[in-house]
Amino acid sequence: QLQLVESGGGLVQPGGSLRLSCTSSEISLDYYALGWFRQAPGKEREEISCISSDSTITSYGDSVKGRFTISRANAENTVYLQMNRLKPEDTAVYYCARGTFRRDYCNHGMDYWGKGTLVTVSS
Repeated sequence: QLQLVESGGGLVQPGGSLRLSCTSSEISLDYYALGWFRQAPGKEREEISCISSDSTITSYGDSVKGRFTISRANAENTVYLQMNRLKPEDTAVYYCARGTFRRDYCNHGMDYWGKGTLVTVSS
């Protein structure tokens, strides 16, 4: 089901930064883990980051570790992904999603997704 909305994608030069946002006006994101995923052309979707409901636990894929930072503002029903030192291989459609179970993490499935926002890293 698609009830999240991502924003902040666009064209950026290698080495640049972007900040993605994801929110929902239809469902609550409180008490649920939130994740960012991406899918590059011709490749499978990969999970790149997850954050627990209380922000105490975060995780990152090896490809983005040290460059991307996930955060959330529960009062705004929003999750963010700060992307720094972007590389051409970061080009993909980025999706956010909500964990299936309350107070769980991202490793037991995601139930609500956004339509994605395109990030293109190119000179």
